[in-house]
Parts: sequence; structure tokens; C-alpha cells
Amino acid sequence: MQTLGPPADGKTEVISETNPLYPNLEMTTITVYGIPNCDTIRKTLDWYKKKNIRVDFYDYKKYGINKEKLVQWCKNVGWEILLNKKSTTWRSLPLEEQQLVINEKMAIQLMMEYPSIIKRPVIEMNNKLMVGFNEKYFTKQ
Repeated sequence: MQTLGPPADGKTEVISETNPLYPNLEMTTITVYGIPNCDTIRKTLDWYKKKNIRVDFYDYKKYGINKEKLVQWCKNVGWEILLNKKSTTWRSLPLEEQQLVINEKMAIQLMMEYPSIIKRPVIEMNNKLMVGFNEKYFTKQ
């Protein structure tokens, strides 16, 4: 696993490799976004490791997440899926601040300010975006 930092152009640059057990992942870059001390992130990274699938990890708590990336993710899955309202971070926000999050723009502002409020993991693979850990769905990819 390679840990990624924020490249100068805001895009993640990684090297892909082939896994003979999963030929459909050939020449695929898998990037897992999250925070390293999250149990779901650990479970996700362990799952890939057990399958001998190389992934790159981007720690958005350490490096932050840019607006362009969040806009792209929201376009793909919707801000309501990305914003984790079950998180400790969300629950610790004052009710007044929670009530301000009524659209994508406000959600993106909040996720940029508090990256740990983003549902984990966010996985980019084959121009697809997956949010959350689902072993059955992972196996199909």
C-alpha cells in the first residue's frame, strides 16, 4: 500500500499493477480515501490486503480534501451519501450548524472544514466511486 499526499495539481497520481487472482483489476488504480484510525478503513484495507490487491490510501484528515474532489464525488453519488450524519463529528456539531446543511454547497463547505464527517471509505476505481464498506459489492468489482 502506498500512502498518498496531495499532489501539486490536486489529482492523485498512482501506479497500477496486475493481480492474477483478479484479472478484471488489471491496470486499475484503486484509491481508498479516509482516515487511518477508522475501523471501517482498517477493515477495507485489510480486505484488499488479504486479496493481494494493491491500493493507494489518501488520508484526508492529514492532507485535507479539495473542493473539486468533493464536487466530483457529490456529482457521482450525492452529498447526502457522502455526509455521514451518524458520525461523532456530525453529532458534536451544534444543532444550528447541522440545520444549515440543506444543500450540496453547504455540505461541501462542512466536509472541507471537518473531513472526518465524510462517510468512509470513499473508493475510486475504474472511474467508479464506492462509498462505505460492502464486501459483496467489492467482490463483484
